[in-house]
Amino acid sequence: MSQSAAEIVREYGPFPGVDQVHGVTYDGQHVWFAAGDRLNAFDPATGKTLRSIDVAANAGTAFDGRHLYQLAGDRIQKVDPKTGRVLATVPAPGGGNDSGLTWGEGTLWVGQYRDRKIYQIDPETGAILRTIESNRFVTGVTWVDGELWHGTWEGDQSDLRRIDPRTGEVLERLEMPRGVAVTGLESDGGDLFFCGGGSSGKVRTVRRPKRGSVTGSGSEIPVDSTRKRTSSSKKNN
Repeated sequence: MSQSAAEIVREYGPFPGVDQVHGVTYDGQHVWFAAGDRLNAFDPATGKTLRSIDVAANAGTAFDGRHLYQLAGDRIQKVDPKTGRVLATVPAPGGGNDSGLTWGEGTLWVGQYRDRKIYQIDPETGAILRTIESNRFVTGVTWVDGELWHGTWEGDQSDLRRIDPRTGEVLERLEMPRGVAVTGLESDGGDLFFCGGGSSGKVRTVRRPKRGSVTGSGSEIPVDSTRKRTSSSKKNN
């Protein structure tokens, strides 16, 4: 396993009126983050908040190329980002103990903090397709270049972990500075991760190690060949 200190590239916020940053996602232009009773979008070039959607948003957030998905208690909401309407809901696998959320390989991946698991689920029914065990609270998940990463947070220590999506083996760790929380995770499809900062009210970017800098990337592992990606999905979804 490779282990190194996380390189924090930039901090956004604190944002006005935001007490907590929960889930984080990226639509190719804007960063969205869950702030309890709304989803906020900001420009990652300037940090300026551009719009908000009034919707329950107390945990992970994802984007499939067309729609936003938002954890809200014991359900996952499918949201039209243009109108803010909730189009559908499916059960959350953790029954309200869910945290991170991302879109990858045509399915949703849900982090669960209490039981320290990651679930792959059917986005239309909520049926659990796969369960991955972790030894830490899972606070965010993302896919990029065929790699599955997740955030952790316990006590005053957080890190970002690249894991084998079949076995859950930790392949790489990026340690955050002590006291810096990770409460949501998403890739920009390139060399940066967006990380929710919990009660700091911030979103941080962390540099992803260059591809090929470590061995055993896990990118050769098939995730779910029965589903195809939405053609307009961003690279890491």
